[in-house]
Amino acid sequence: MRKSWGLGRPSGDRRWLLPFAASLLVSAALFLAAACGLFSPPSLADGDDDSILIDVATWDTASAAESEIKNRLLDSNSDSDDGDNPDDAAVNSDASSADPPRIAYLLEGTKGDGARMRRALQAIYHPRNQYILHLDLEAPPRERIDLAMYVKGDAMFSEVGNVRVIAKGNLVTYKGPTMVACTLHAVSILLKEGLEWDWFINLSASDYPLVTQDDILHVFSSLPRNLNFIEHMQLSGWKVISRAKPIVVDPGLYLSKKFDLTMTTERRELPTSFKLYTGSAWIMLTKTFLEYCIWGWDNLPRTLLMYYVNFISSPEGYFHTVICNSDEFRGTAVGHDLHYIAWDYPPKQHPNMLSMKDFNKMVKSGAPFARKFPKDDKVLDKIDRELLHRSEGQFTPGAWCDGSSEGGADPCSSRGEDSVFEPSPGAERLRGLMKKVLSWDYRNGSCSSLGYDQTKRDWYVPKGRG
Repeated sequence: MRKSWGLGRPSGDRRWLLPFAASLLVSAALFLAAACGLFSPPSLADGDDDSILIDVATWDTASAAESEIKNRLLDSNSDSDDGDNPDDAAVNSDASSADPPRIAYLLEGTKGDGARMRRALQAIYHPRNQYILHLDLEAPPRERIDLAMYVKGDAMFSEVGNVRVIAKGNLVTYKGPTMVACTLHAVSILLKEGLEWDWFINLSASDYPLVTQDDILHVFSSLPRNLNFIEHMQLSGWKVISRAKPIVVDPGLYLSKKFDLTMTTERRELPTSFKLYTGSAWIMLTKTFLEYCIWGWDNLPRTLLMYYVNFISSPEGYFHTVICNSDEFRGTAVGHDLHYIAWDYPPKQHPNMLSMKDFNKMVKSGAPFARKFPKDDKVLDKIDRELLHRSEGQFTPGAWCDGSSEGGADPCSSRGEDSVFEPSPGAERLRGLMKKVLSWDYRNGSCSSLGYDQTKRDWYVPKGRG
């Protein structure tokens, strides 16, 4: 039984007032912040190192105006038609003549994840990409400093200048909107600094790659750059009652220590101006879509951001609801999170931990990433050895590596051309997955009323809708 917080009689119809009032204040603050452009990172003026600790290169600042971004986005989607096969608008494209893509990664961790993040960074590193590392506020300052010093002391990172560590960790509450805020913070940094990238991927310290970056960049070189990979389905059933209707407050928005979400006995009605979607929190989103989420010129992203401040498991709904309620982007959604994840049947709150017994299934899936792995599990060594051909403490080799491996040396200690790729068998596995998820039969379920089976990775018709 919670205390009455000094609001008079501790009767059941009064206890929700304080958290509800707090949620309104938080929503108003987020609205003002978004309207005033405060979601962009702090100025990186000389001597200001509160937000970004590692700045190993001089970054060009983007000068594109908001209207120019909007026009470019609308032009790229002007030929799409909701009534047509989405393949015509988003899949049947030949991007092979364009420059190879670049990927921006957000790698997130918490207390005790510093070593795992270094290993994951080495496994997914490529000079063409951008990397932002974030240890949340629960991690002690010493661990964050150690991670920053590792990045600063690496000769390759210093030479290329594409790895950054967020020095002032954000507090991330499980199931709260603070994870969404952290993602938007990282995207804002990428946009503010004018960095070159085509897709954005978020990973946790418990994730690990199953293919090389050469494999990913090679396969995605031939795909249209407007595809958003985001597992999604319309919110229904028990999730409506347990996630959408409660009034909740995330203490991580206004406290410096991690607490569970504050929930009340009161309930709210479902929105009528937009439909709610849910899915995986792990995403691969395009730059143009994330520009839209940050700028939000038709106000939909800001409206939904305020709504999801009071939503349980916001990371599993915010981007999904934005994309499926947006006319410009609905046809670009691909219902897959590019991860191999082992679930119980029916799925529980958390996926199963992966081990050696899951190795063959991981490989067969064709997914470029998998989760969740225990710390330093032997299966990670097997992945390094058989899939990535990576030695301990070294980068995953690719065509960009121009050094010698004699005597166990790291061939990636010397950098060559980063726009040439040397795909491994993992590229064919990934290409097979792309053929499936980009097919008409599969994409026909995107942003529809169909359900999505996490265990089978496919759409189905929920009971009562067929």
